[in-house]
Amino acid sequence: MSIRMRLLLSFALFLAALTVAGAKKKDELPAYVLNARTVAVLIDPDAGVSVNSPLANKKAQEDVEKALMKWGRFRFVLDPQSADLVIVIHKGSGKIVQPNIGGLPTNDRPVIVQQTDSSIRIGGQQGRAPGAPQQPMPQETNPSPQVEAGSPDDMFSVYAGQGDNTSFASRPAVWRYSNKNALRSPDVPAVAEFRKAIEATEKQQKSKP
Repeated sequence: MSIRMRLLLSFALFLAALTVAGAKKKDELPAYVLNARTVAVLIDPDAGVSVNSPLANKKAQEDVEKALMKWGRFRFVLDPQSADLVIVIHKGSGKIVQPNIGGLPTNDRPVIVQQTDSSIRIGGQQGRAPGAPQQPMPQETNPSPQVEAGSPDDMFSVYAGQGDNTSFASRPAVWRYSNKNALRSPDVPAVAEFRKAIEATEKQQKSKP
């Protein structure tokens, strides 16, 4: 093997090692995610209302919250400003482009009653959730047809809490999972994958000297 080939091979192995190290570091979640105890689950404010399945995002939101309740790690809050983490969900349509209705409030929830096998959650809210992205209030809505273009898959994104009163839309997601059935009920794979990511990070930290 020539000296040039050896150098190229060594350089390739070096790059591969950097890639693996970077991937491992990327898999580790920051401390504030591991220490988080409160969470708010919101529907993506850019998500319109599907003509074929108008309650798809609402149902996905409830399914995600039920799955988190079964996990038992987090306590729910309605105000994103007081939440340690903000989870934003978007139910995919299976199509890259689809018509829907925009201009409707997506996170107005007057009464919430959710029950699992071991717990029950009751909450209430009027109008837009404090700290949530600016959206028209119920009396100010202006529904209009629009075309939504984007990923056809379900999306589950985790953001840092909004204690500094800035919109989650202005910051990068700390963790994201997208798949055709990521928000599928009743197992909700996105929640299961998020749990695996947290447990994997905790395991990695315990193994460090």
